[in-house]
Amino acid sequence: MTVTIREVAEAAGVSVSTVSRAFTAPDQVKPLTLKRVLEAATALGYAANPAARSLRGGGTGTLGLIIPDIANPFFPPIIKAMQARARRLGYTVLMADCDEQEADEIETIASVSKRVDGLVLWASTLSETRLRELAGRIPIVVVNRDVPEVSEVRISLAAGISQAAEHLRAYGHRKCVFINASRPELARGKSIHDSFEAAGLALTEIGPYEPRFETGVHAAPLILAHNATAVLAHNDLVALGVLHQLANLGASVPGDVSVIGIDDTLLASVSTPSLTTIRISPDELAVRSVELLTEAITGRDDDVPARVVEVGSRLVPRASTGPAPNR
Repeated sequence: MTVTIREVAEAAGVSVSTVSRAFTAPDQVKPLTLKRVLEAATALGYAANPAARSLRGGGTGTLGLIIPDIANPFFPPIIKAMQARARRLGYTVLMADCDEQEADEIETIASVSKRVDGLVLWASTLSETRLRELAGRIPIVVVNRDVPEVSEVRISLAAGISQAAEHLRAYGHRKCVFINASRPELARGKSIHDSFEAAGLALTEIGPYEPRFETGVHAAPLILAHNATAVLAHNDLVALGVLHQLANLGASVPGDVSVIGIDDTLLASVSTPSLTTIRISPDELAVRSVELLTEAITGRDDDVPARVVEVGSRLVPRASTGPAPNR
């Protein structure tokens, strides 16, 4: 007879979610509690390897990852880190790109879900209703989408944005632009406006656009038209487009305009000038995503509750920001 995760929890005197974390994220469990869980699991004959347990029940030993844009340099380090973490837990990773199109995402999910034990959906384009329905059929984790009753890895930009605002204010900037390339359900604008206002900075928002290099190229003359001395872009790709086009327009960075991106991709450190950006750790995102998903898979039959795990951010100052010009 198969031993359930709930039986292990009862024997160890802990919650079902604690038992799940003991196998998927042991570093998040207190040593004494971990010891108690492992001893109870051994005594009951519970399979410690979540992939082995999945396969015993007819699973695939594979995790699915659906991302919006493989061309974005933000994603390859995350994919690599997810593969490494999944491998340690006995899984492989199957990745697909939906190009930020809802129809493509629906089609991709329908195809991939047949070959995996669970899905990580990055910035999903699907409605909350669709996502909850999907979660009822297969374990899922959403990244940067707030969906009740669905496990989520939430990226918090609060610290990084606050540091960016303080950074610009210290350099004497007062008039800034935010290039918004978020979909409505992922909007970053309000928190950014609040942080910049708290720092005493005027912020004009332009967009929304698509989160691509070409967006920055398009936005560069608008930044100059607003007479702004600093710009915060939706991501590094957009910021790099701004750097490129400002140079074509004869504007100096950071002499005339300071530029800040978000993500801290490899390109940020090798651009000219190197890009000041808000760093989001790809390793932490990957590890948390895999751990939440494997927790959902191993605890699926035992009603392990959905959890939200937050990943923070920080400013990485580089050469693209400097003192505001005297105008």
